[in-house]
Amino acid sequence: MTAAEWLTRNGYGVWIPLCHSPDVDLIAQRENIYYRVQVKTATFFRKGRFAVTLATKGGNQSWSGRVKVLDPGRYDYLFVLVADGRKWFIPAADVAGKSGILLGGPKYARFEVDAT
Repeated sequence: MTAAEWLTRNGYGVWIPLCHSPDVDLIAQRENIYYRVQVKTATFFRKGRFAVTLATKGGNQSWSGRVKVLDPGRYDYLFVLVADGRKWFIPAADVAGKSGILLGGPKYARFEVDAT
């Protein structure tokens, strides 16, 4: 709920899809514009960066061998919370990876929110 709390605190209305939604975790609204938000978390930290997985490989069900990558045409923003509490709110058009990205360096620094 960190994403919903951050969005609300920053002037967005927030809706959580009632049923399964494979592409959108939240709907955020501000000034009569609606945004589809994908939410990810990351705990793996190596060489000063957090590795954020954007692909799904089947979860806890038997894997069919099909990898589902995050399609930037199906969401508007990526909200990421990492293990040390840092957060990013990245426009889909600026997400350079299909299966994963690294956060904590200069590439996505301008999208870090609530940085101390």
